[in-house]
Amino acid sequence: MKVGAAELCILLFTTSCLLHFSSELQHSMPYDYSATTQCVTEPKRAQYGGGIIVNPGFDHNIKGWRVFGNGTIEERISNDENRFIVASNRRQTLDGFSQKVQLKKGMIYMFSAWFQLSEGSDIVSVVFKRNGSELVHGGHVIAKHGCWSLLKGGIVANFSSPAEILFESENPIVELWVHSVSLQPFTREQWRSHQDSSIERVRKSRVRFQVTHPNETVLEGATVVIKQTRANFPYGCAMNRHILTNSDYQKWFVSRFKYTTFTNEMKWYSTEKIQGHENYTIPDAMLKFAKENGISVRGHNILWDSERRQPEWDLSLSPDELREAAAKRMKSVVSRYKGQLIAWDVVNENVHFHFFEDNLGKNASAVYYSAAYHLDPTTNMFMNEYNTIEYSGDKDASPTNYIRKLKEIQQFPGNAGISLAIGLQCHFSSGVPNIAYMRSGLDLLAATGLPIWLTETSVDPQPNQAEYFEEILREGYSHPAVQGIVMFVGPAQAGFNSTLLADADFQNTPTGDVVDKLILEWGSGPHTAIANSRGIIDLSLHHGDYDVTVTHPLTNYSKTLNISVRKEFSLESIHVKMHA
Repeated sequence: MKVGAAELCILLFTTSCLLHFSSELQHSMPYDYSATTQCVTEPKRAQYGGGIIVNPGFDHNIKGWRVFGNGTIEERISNDENRFIVASNRRQTLDGFSQKVQLKKGMIYMFSAWFQLSEGSDIVSVVFKRNGSELVHGGHVIAKHGCWSLLKGGIVANFSSPAEILFESENPIVELWVHSVSLQPFTREQWRSHQDSSIERVRKSRVRFQVTHPNETVLEGATVVIKQTRANFPYGCAMNRHILTNSDYQKWFVSRFKYTTFTNEMKWYSTEKIQGHENYTIPDAMLKFAKENGISVRGHNILWDSERRQPEWDLSLSPDELREAAAKRMKSVVSRYKGQLIAWDVVNENVHFHFFEDNLGKNASAVYYSAAYHLDPTTNMFMNEYNTIEYSGDKDASPTNYIRKLKEIQQFPGNAGISLAIGLQCHFSSGVPNIAYMRSGLDLLAATGLPIWLTETSVDPQPNQAEYFEEILREGYSHPAVQGIVMFVGPAQAGFNSTLLADADFQNTPTGDVVDKLILEWGSGPHTAIANSRGIIDLSLHHGDYDVTVTHPLTNYSKTLNISVRKEFSLESIHVKMHA
C-alpha cells in the first residue's frame, strides 16, 4: 500500500537521562563527588556509616580498636565534640592502632578516613596486613597539623582471610590522629551496576522519536536506524611511525579511532638526536595523515623529567647550556604544532622524576608550563604521570602527591590562568586491577575541577588480560570526571607486544575483541528500533553525532537526518516532513 502525495512528520526530542535508583543502591553508591583535597577544621562522618568497621566514629571510646606495635592509644574529643583516636609514643612507622576485618575473595573494598598529626606534615598510608607479614597498601594522604585530610583508597580482595587494618607514617615521633574510618564492601555485580548507572546519567541522554502523518495520525511500525558518526567522548589509541608505510595498519586504525597520541615520534630524543639538527619529518607526516582522516592528536611530549629519557647529548651540558637547549626545544616543537593538537604533555612524569628541577631549580616544571601555555594558549597543558591510580604501592605518584605538584605549578607567579589538565597513564601491571584504588584516586583528583584523561591505558600480558582491560576501561568511562581515554595498544605489525589488539594478520586478539565491543557499545551502533502503536520510539543514546534514517514498511517513504545528542539537552524538537 502506498499513501499518495502524503507527508510523514517526525518529531524528535531529547531529555537528559534521569535514573531512579533503589534506596539500597543509592546507599551503596561508591562515587564521592564531594571528595576534598583540602584540609578541613572538622571532618565529615564516616562514609557508608563506617561499613564493616566497628566503632568507626569512636562514639564508644576505642571499642574494636587495639594497639599495634609500640605506644599507646586513647580517645579524644575536639572543640566541636567530634571524637577521634590518637596513637602516641610510637617508635616504628606502623606503630599505632589497628582493627581486624574479614575479607572475602572477589569483593571490592572502598576505604576512607580523616587524618591529622600532632605537628608537621607526613604521608600517611592505610595498610592491610594478612598472613602475619604480607602488607598491601590501600591509599595515601599528606596529613598535617592543624586540620584534617581525607585519605581515600581501597583494595580488591584476591583472597578470603582475616586482615588487619594498619596506618603507616614515616615519622613515628609525632602523634597520629584518625577520625571517621570506613571500609565498605561491594560485590562485582553492585560495582558493575553502578558503572552502568553512571554511564546512563553522564554519557547518555534519552531520545524520543514520534512518527506521524502531517494530519497527526501516528505511524505504527515505522523503522528508525541510527548510526553514530562521531562520539562526543574521546576514545582513542596510540599510533606510531608504521602508520605511514603500512596500509593494513592504516585501514585498521581509521576504521576504529578518531583520537591518538604518537608513541615516540614527537619526543625530543626523536626529533633532535644530534644537537642542533632537528628533524620533524616523521611527526609531520603522521599529523598530516591524522588530519586527512579526521583524527585528533595529543602532543606527547615537550620535555621528559627522567634523566634516562633525555637526548643523550643534553646530559653533558652545563646548567646554562641545558636551560638554553630546553628553551629552544620548547619554542621549536610548540610553535611548530601550535593550534593543531588537542593537548600537550608538557613535562612528562614530573612527579616521579626531577631532572630539570635538579639542574635548573625547583620551579623548572612551573616555568615550562608557563612557557608552553604562552606559546599555545588554546591547548590544554597536561601533567602526565604513571602509577597515580593504577598502583597503590607507589607513594611517590599517589593522588595527593600528584595534586601537591599540580598546586606548585598553579601557584607559581603568573600561572594562575593556565589551562592545566590531569593526565593519568593508567599502565596496569599483571594481577587483578585495583579498581577501588583507581576510583578513589579519580574522586580525589576530580575535586581539583580540572579535566582528567586516561592517556596511555594498557595492561600487562596475562591469562585474564582481556577481562582486566575491560574492567579498567569501563571504570574510566563510567567516572564522571574522566573526559577522554587513549590506549597505548595496537596491532602486532606496528610493533605492539604488550597489550596486543590484533595479530600479524590483523585478526583480533581477545583484548582486541574487548576494544571493538566497547566501541560499538559506547555509541557507534547502528541502532534499529520500531515505532510503537503511538508512533513513538524511545532510545537512550551515547552523546555524539548521528545519521538517522526513517522508513515505513507500508510506504516507499525514506528520510535521513543528522542529530547531535549532548549532555546539556533539556528539550529540543525537530520536525521533518517527507514527501512521497
